[in-house]
Amino acid sequence: MPPTTSVRRALVAVLASAAVLGAAAVPAVAAPHTASVRHVGYGDAASLGYQKAVAERVLKGVFEQGDTEVVDRYVRPDYIQHNPLAPDGAETLKNLGVSVHQQFPDFRYDIKRVISEGDLVLVHSNVVATPGARGQAVFDIFRFQGGRIAEHWDVGQDVPATSANGNDMFSTESWPRTQQPGPAWLTAYNKQLVTKAFDQLLVRKDLSAIDRYWGPEYHQHNPSIADGVAGVKAGLGGFFEAFPQLKVTPKRVIAEGDLVAVHSHYVNAPGERGQAIVDLFRVRAGKIVEHWDVIQDVPATSANDNTMF
Repeated sequence: MPPTTSVRRALVAVLASAAVLGAAAVPAVAAPHTASVRHVGYGDAASLGYQKAVAERVLKGVFEQGDTEVVDRYVRPDYIQHNPLAPDGAETLKNLGVSVHQQFPDFRYDIKRVISEGDLVLVHSNVVATPGARGQAVFDIFRFQGGRIAEHWDVGQDVPATSANGNDMFSTESWPRTQQPGPAWLTAYNKQLVTKAFDQLLVRKDLSAIDRYWGPEYHQHNPSIADGVAGVKAGLGGFFEAFPQLKVTPKRVIAEGDLVAVHSHYVNAPGERGQAIVDLFRVRAGKIVEHWDVIQDVPATSANDNTMF
């Protein structure tokens, strides 16, 4: 049976408070290196790896094992929450984790890819409360401060039964078929490329950006858009025609290697609350070759005062 409305709200809040992270094995986490974590650069692999490991350690421990001590160790007490269903604070995270672990002992975070840049970590996951369910596609963003998790944003979307492109919402179809980000020396170039492409295509609604920045081998994971370059042209072209006053405002861009994520506020028409969206792009040889996204409506009310952005 599907969970009740109250439980579903609790699950979404958990995704918010915890941000969905996890892996088959959780690496050991060293003591925080405060100075290096505060000033992480593109190539600071040790600090970036530390941030990923901490996030995984917290979420696997809390929600799959019911261990709240990891929150005390790795999450700031004044944890800032942007999921509209969860209040601020580390205690909320612990309480939600215990509740979900008790109600859904098979609750799992199936991590697909994790990237980190500066003080931010982005996680793309399939979150499943009960075995056999399709679950949700979720992007979570953590901000670190002094080696501990200080802030969190997320976007969640139910995984549909069918797709217009034949790809699921999580797989890697472009070569090489790995979920790991590419070499760190590509980060700055790929971030700049995607930022320009995103601005031209989605902020300025100029479809010619596709010819300039998209590769002939293009794989689409948005379940409503057909595969390939022709699919994205038709899909976005129709979207722009349907919503001529569309306004897209990027809030943050996170990149590592060949993966670049853009967290944005999409508003189809003036006066609407709009949608929180994370678009994740893969860049190979100077062209965008793959795209995943997660879309969530911005609600009318929130359990915190921080907005989703």
